[in-house]
Formats: sequence, C-alpha cells, structure tokens
Amino acid sequence: MDVTIHSAFLPHDDADVALAFYRDVLGFEVRGDAGYGGMRWITVGPVNQPGTSIVLYPPGGNPGITEDERRTIAEMMAKGTYAMITLATEDLDGFFDRLQTSGAEIVQEPIEQPYGVRDFAVRDPAGNLIRINELR
Repeated sequence: MDVTIHSAFLPHDDADVALAFYRDVLGFEVRGDAGYGGMRWITVGPVNQPGTSIVLYPPGGNPGITEDERRTIAEMMAKGTYAMITLATEDLDGFFDRLQTSGAEIVQEPIEQPYGVRDFAVRDPAGNLIRINELR
C-alpha cells in the first residue's frame, strides 16, 4: 500500500499576509482559497509537486476550541512556538539570499548541523518556523 503526504496545515493570523509570503516570497502556487464565516483557508504548494500542499488555516476556525485555547494558540504563534514545517532545496544559498532580500525574518543563517544536514531557518508572518534543508 502506497501512502503519500497530501497536505500539512499551518496556522495564519492574516490570510492576505500569509498568501503574499507563501506565493510571492516562497514561490508556491495557490491551489485553493476558500472562505467561510469571515475566515479563509488557503491551499498552496510547490509548482513541481501538485500532490503535496500546505493549507494555511485560521486556528480559531477549529470546532471545539475554547477561548482559553484560542488565547494560548495566539500566544504561542506570536512567540513562534506553535507550528513548524521543513522544506528542502538544492540551492540553499540562493534560496537563503532570496528570503533575506525579501525581508523574511531570518532565525538562523545557513549552517552545517552536527546531525548531517545543512540548513537555515526563517519564520513566516504568523510566526511559524520554517527550516529549509539542502538536498544533496
């Protein structure tokens, strides 16, 4: 049985800002943009990987979340400790330069990690940590 990763979810706190970052800065294509009840879910993904997507979602839209939980999520997002994703590229230095030029919040410059990966880290506008690994 083959199982693939279809989509991963990252929260956003401003749909338009999230869309601009993932589309214009990371270069992802927009695959969907759905609204309901004043909230938006935006699906994006790499052009060359049509079967894998990231859904940018409003964390307050999940049913059953209490107000206390919403506050906790908002606090964790503001600190950058709520969600993360790892991406990969063959041109780590070029991609780093692109993100740095865009004004993205750089958390860590490219570095050879002791566990055998060369990578860097940025935060998206909602505070989500994005690690970018170098494909070798």
